[in-house]
Amino acid sequence: MNQIQHRQYHIRGVTRSGRPFRPSDWAERLAGAMSSFRPAGSAGGIGAYIGYSPYCVPLVIDGVRCVMVNDALQEIEPMAWDFVMNFARDNDLPVTEVEAPAP
Repeated sequence: MNQIQHRQYHIRGVTRSGRPFRPSDWAERLAGAMSSFRPAGSAGGIGAYIGYSPYCVPLVIDGVRCVMVNDALQEIEPMAWDFVMNFARDNDLPVTEVEAPAP
């Protein structure tokens, strides 16, 4: 079985000019907006639970709020991927590719 290796990116909540991005819950809001984009076969309907998509997750790195975005989101919904990447660009937030864990 051949599995595609996806890339992961961190959107860091500090602008390129060095200021913390506001509001302070931006990462949770962005990941919440992407929460419906999930892998095929994920529990849905009455069996679903409230949570983030594994493709867009808020986290804190070195005390800075960030969002981890997996490029598998682009395959599921290209417009959602564009929304997240344009959000980072429009708000001058750095995006860094990071090593994705093995599947």
